[in-house]
Amino acid sequence: MKSYSDPIFSEQRRRWENEYAGQITDAQDPLNRSGIAVKPLYTREDWDSTRYDQDLGFPGQPPFGRGIYPTMHRGRTWSQRQLIGLGTPEDYNERLRELLAQGANAISLLPCNSVFRGYDMDEVHEELLGTCGVVVNSWQHLDRALEGVDLARISTGLNDPSPFTLLAFLLAVAKKRGVGPDKLTGTANQSDYISHFAANHMFFRLALPGARRVLTDTIDYTRRNVPKWNPVSVVGQHMQQAGATPAEAMAFALATALQYAEDCSERGMDVDAFLPRFTFFFDVSVSFFEEIAKFRAGRRIWANIARERFGAKDPRSWRFKFHAQTSGADLTREQPLNNIVRVALQAMAGIFGGLQSLHTDSYDEALSCPTAEAARIAVNTQNILREEAHLTGVIDPLGGSYYLESLTNDMQRKIEAIMAEIEAAGGMYRAVELGMVQKRIGASARAFQARVESGEQTVVGVNAYRVEEDAGARRPLDRPDPARMREHVEAFRRWKRSRSLASVQRALDELARAANDPRRNLFEQVVDAAQADCTHGEICSLLRRELGFGDPLIVV
Repeated sequence: MKSYSDPIFSEQRRRWENEYAGQITDAQDPLNRSGIAVKPLYTREDWDSTRYDQDLGFPGQPPFGRGIYPTMHRGRTWSQRQLIGLGTPEDYNERLRELLAQGANAISLLPCNSVFRGYDMDEVHEELLGTCGVVVNSWQHLDRALEGVDLARISTGLNDPSPFTLLAFLLAVAKKRGVGPDKLTGTANQSDYISHFAANHMFFRLALPGARRVLTDTIDYTRRNVPKWNPVSVVGQHMQQAGATPAEAMAFALATALQYAEDCSERGMDVDAFLPRFTFFFDVSVSFFEEIAKFRAGRRIWANIARERFGAKDPRSWRFKFHAQTSGADLTREQPLNNIVRVALQAMAGIFGGLQSLHTDSYDEALSCPTAEAARIAVNTQNILREEAHLTGVIDPLGGSYYLESLTNDMQRKIEAIMAEIEAAGGMYRAVELGMVQKRIGASARAFQARVESGEQTVVGVNAYRVEEDAGARRPLDRPDPARMREHVEAFRRWKRSRSLASVQRALDELARAANDPRRNLFEQVVDAAQADCTHGEICSLLRRELGFGDPLIVV
């Protein structure tokens, strides 16, 4: 804090402090979710505008406080990448076409939990299929799910954990349609295996060392063959959804990205060949200003890491590109229509924070996979913010705010302190092996829940402003048609029997040999296996056998 000798300023401040103290009985400053005290007023003593160059700069220039592109949303608005997944590939395609017609301009495919867990549909109970994602087990399924989609024009986000079978299927679909791999754009949204072991115990399929190898091989493969594809999406969202504070989620994500960059460098890859394809994926909570400061601080830290630690020369390597999803953890089953307001505020925080793409949750996501009506409202929330509220008109409109700049600096110090702890433990990979990250997330989750239960943290409709609700009055939720899903399973079984089983076995045998030869690129063999009609479950099963099953890391 800078002290000013201006006597008029000092007198006005003293007068305000006395008047404030006389009207406020509890003078204790509240803490935000990251544990930073929030004062009632911020002035030039909290942020000195002569620090403009060090803290803000200009859009597209270091330190990137105001955004990573010169024009930001005024030149090109964020991608509307709505996360959808339901039922059969045909169900997904129908919903996808509706959302594209309503203004969504990018795809994000959410597979069924059976897919996330690494199994084919004929290995699980039929009634569980497609209730929270689309059932895609072969490249032919993905072809039907993306029917009518111009793969060379529309960016595709695949929620696709290691060994990235959906990306392999996408390459097979593109080959069938005559679209070169150099034309494909998009992101492997669930490539961050570290976040899976630390905070999301549903998505991982392979043991930690095996997942590490597959990701590094995939980064190497895509930089050579699919140059517009982002093979890394570091998922701070998982950490925050599991209970991490905004500052912790950013620190864990940056430490993870640093770990992946070091792994690639040790493999011999040039830093400016892979860092431009690194992306991030974050949760946006309803803690409005804290979230904006989180993103602005993260952008500055990453630029410094890329330039100073890794010596990146390409300005594209310095860019902190991130997708944001409004926080489902903030949504409530009680009075679910209130979630529309929460989502709008979260979306605004992400936009003011400088995101590159955005998913807005549907208000009913605390209840089920979104209904069509709720998904339409979610898309239109973005349309309203962009075209009615004109949030794209000014770049970084809150920049220079005494409060926001002070908070951004506070968040940066907090984030860097957490990263230093992880570094001291041996890096993010080792910190997760030790359970250090998991313990910290658990402690933060318990602390926040205690604030809710005590009433210190208000959640409208849950611990305040409650009303009696008739749960039976809620409209039925969309579920896959049982007959349609049964036919999907039967057709899959028939197709498996009709394949060239000899070709399938040869591809799987070659995949096994590659798994046991560290000199070979493993993802290259995953791609070959997908094109040989190997299924998702067959590929995952074989690699589990060869590389180890992804058991949870137990923290005592």
